[in-house]
Amino acid sequence: METRKRLTREQKREQAVIDLINQMFIIAGHNVTYDDIKDKQNWFMDYTMTVEQAEELKQWGIAYLRKNLKVNKAMAEREMNWFTFQWGLKYSNWEEYNKHKV
Repeated sequence: METRKRLTREQKREQAVIDLINQMFIIAGHNVTYDDIKDKQNWFMDYTMTVEQAEELKQWGIAYLRKNLKVNKAMAEREMNWFTFQWGLKYSNWEEYNKHKV
């Protein structure tokens, strides 16, 4: 019987980034994975997503982080804001979205 080593907190955080990036591409409709972009500079500038897709990712990510990293909701929201700031895709409908909000 093979025993698996438990991941360290740092390994869990690294895996979370990979999973969030992969889910971002799924939600945005791009046939790309973390492995495809991990060695590219500024890869996040090559793809887009809508504001609505970004919100869907944020909600998915909050639930994912709460479950897998065992953080509270406020911390998960903060982490998702940092994720979006650091690795989020460009919005394809930002101007249109802001016109309706005003």
